[in-house]
Amino acid sequence: MRPLKKKVSITLDSDLVETIKDLAEKDDRSFSQYINMVLKEYVNRANEGTTKE
Repeated sequence: MRPLKKKVSITLDSDLVETIKDLAEKDDRSFSQYINMVLKEYVNRANEGTTKE
């Protein structure tokens, strides 16, 4: 079963949108897929620094 997805609305700087579109195209992903991937990587890295075992 695929994870549930939720639509959100955000406002981004125009230059950032263009950069992300270019990167997504180079990676053969949609804009949304690319943002999702980048945010997941960022959150995973941020959590690595806060988890203690």
